[in-house]
This record gives sequence, C-alpha cells and structure tokens, in this order.
Amino acid sequence: MKIIKAVCAPGRTGFFFDDQRAIKQGAKADGASYSGAPVTPGFQAVRQAGESVSVMLILEDGQIAYGDCAAVQYSGAGGRDPLFLAKDFMPVIENHIFPWLVGRDAEGFRGLAEELEELAVDGRRLHTAIRYGVSQAILDAVAKAKRRLMCEVIAEEYGLALKAEEVPIFTQSGDTRYDNVDKMIIKEAAVLPHGLINNVKTKLGERGELLWEYVSWLRQRIQKIRLRDAYAPILHVDVYGTIGQVFGNNNYNAMANYLSTLAEAAKPFRLRIEGPMDVEDREKQMQALAALTNVVEDRKIPVEIVADEWCNTLEDIKYFADNRAGHMVQIKTPDLGGIGNIVEAVLYCKEKGIGAYQGGTCNETDRSAQVCVHLAMASRPDQILAKPGMGVDEGFMVVYNEMQRIIRLLQLRK
Repeated sequence: MKIIKAVCAPGRTGFFFDDQRAIKQGAKADGASYSGAPVTPGFQAVRQAGESVSVMLILEDGQIAYGDCAAVQYSGAGGRDPLFLAKDFMPVIENHIFPWLVGRDAEGFRGLAEELEELAVDGRRLHTAIRYGVSQAILDAVAKAKRRLMCEVIAEEYGLALKAEEVPIFTQSGDTRYDNVDKMIIKEAAVLPHGLINNVKTKLGERGELLWEYVSWLRQRIQKIRLRDAYAPILHVDVYGTIGQVFGNNNYNAMANYLSTLAEAAKPFRLRIEGPMDVEDREKQMQALAALTNVVEDRKIPVEIVADEWCNTLEDIKYFADNRAGHMVQIKTPDLGGIGNIVEAVLYCKEKGIGAYQGGTCNETDRSAQVCVHLAMASRPDQILAKPGMGVDEGFMVVYNEMQRIIRLLQLRK
C-alpha cells in the first residue's frame, strides 16, 4: 500500500510554551500568563501559545493516516531543541520530508522510522518535533495498510507480547494543585499529582516546608474522599531542581534527610520525586542523580528518584540507566524524536532494571497522546502520562479511553 499524497496543517496544543529559565529566575504568574521578560532564545513572552503541525498521509485506497508534531512545554531548556513554531517548520516538512515519503510503501514501520531519524536538512538533524509527528503518521499508515492496530504493528516488529491490561496512568495538576487532585482521586488515577513545584519561594519553601505541607495534605485528602480504601495511588511530584536549590545540588545527605521527611509525610502511600536537582549539565546531572540514588538506597529511604532534566534523547536515557541515575527515568516522548526511540527506551530501561515512565508533556495534542497509548500497550512501561493539558479531565479521558478501546479490541481478537 503506497503513500500517494501528503499534507500538513498548523495546530494548537493542549497547553503552552513556557520559558523555564525565566520562571526559575522569578517570573511571576499573572492570571494565565506570566509577567517579566523571556530569557530563552526564540521566546517572545515567558508564556506563549503552544503550536503543533498535523501531518496527514493519504494511502492508495483513500485512507488517511496522521500524526502530530509537537514539542515540550519547556522547549529550549535542559539541552532540548529550540521553540517549535508552525510557520518555521511547516516548510521544512513540505519541502524535505514529503518528497522523501510520498511514493513509499507503507509495508513496515521500523525501516521508514529509522530512515527518518537519519534525514538531515542543511547538514542538521530534523527537529525532534518533526521526527515525532511524522513517525506517528508512518505508524498509522502501516497500521491502516495492514488493517491492524498501531500497538499490534509495534508488537510484531519489536517481538513483543501484547497484553489486554491497563498501564498505570499518571495525571498532572499544573498550578491548580489542590482542586485538580480531587479530580484525580475521584477518577482513581493510579499515579498523581505531578504538582509543578518549580519555584522555591512559592511552592517548595525556603526550608522545604511548603512541599512537606502539600505532601501531608495529599495523604489526608486521598484518605478523606476516596470511594474505596483499596485505592492507594502512588504520589509522584516533579520539583524541577528546587530541592537542590535549597539544600545544595551536591549535598546529598541534606537532600536525603529532606526526602526522608517527605516519605514520612506520604505514608502509607509510595512517593516518587522527579528532578530533585538541576545542575545545568548532562554529565554532572547524571553523576548527581546517581549519587543521591545511592544515598537514598544506602539509608533505605522509601523514596524513588525520577530522572528528567538533561535526560532527553534515547542516548541520554541509556546513559542515565547504565549509571543508575535514579530509580526511574522519564521518557519525555517529544524529546526523543521518532516514536521508535520511545519503544527502544522503555525496553532498555526494563532490561536494566530501571523504572520506565513514558511521559511527554502537557503541550502535546490528542493525536500524539493516542499514539503514545499504543506504544505503551506494546512496550509496557511502569506508567504513562495523561496528556495533553493541565486540566486533568481532558488528558485523562484521552489516554484512558484509548487504552480501554485497545483492551477491548485485543480481547475481541482473542
């Protein structure tokens, strides 16, 4: 089945592009916006509308396969590719990707996806967002050509066994970290709340007291409003390096002491802390996370450390996993480029005994989230992010509903 035409369209994402460095340096929330000047190149404001590009591939029989190019909320930070704006990158897709792709057979995913990874324009590798969206469309095209589910194509090509079972879903609160938690508990999200703890003064506390209070409140709130005593979600909080800012990026015992207090506040629920420090360098970040992980394990503190910043590409993930820099690694899906890398990353983490968190960003689209569910159902990470958006309801609905469709169809196949 050949791809005979291709077209792309500009789109919006489920959230915003935010200048992370400006926020860390004190840019203040002003309604849904932020005051202050941007710091990261490419930004016109600290917060601006998230953009996407939808790639549509038309097959010989008239079926249309599609995927969405999107980049993370904090584009340009932590070693990532620059801001992804539709007006800048649609011409790249139309002038360089489509001539390569139109006329090709949609007979297999991995071969085309690997070719896409190697394409270059003016000697430079394609933006991760382009590789992300185009590879989604390729997978959908192959699935449609073969009359299979996308997860079935992945399972077949990677030699995986499909299970008609849920993958735990992780919900993110955004700044509405109290009201949104109620939504998560009512809907019985398996992992919550993310929390967006990205500022010392207003969210972590100068001694870490604000986060301790929040974790304590989480425990109490779950116990108060859950409908079933058996519902016991994992608490997963992203702190964006603020613990290191307060206690010292290399003061592992001080950070571990604080993590111990958080673990006590969370009991009886399991606790994960993502991004405890950010040292603004890939190798140093790996070393710092590995050292903190060792201290936490030596002291038997019941907290799982999650790697995020400076762990962006498939190569980064392997590097962090090889050195046990954390108990779990976030596989931030748009940062890996082609979606085949997401599958490879999950499988590599599992092989190394490291937790695999198939994440992503609030700044994606419904389509990229749906495709990610198929990847997760085939590769079986420890958790998958509910996305896009920060409102909980919408992202949870998109991911949960796609997962349930797949489960029922797999059961029907059997």
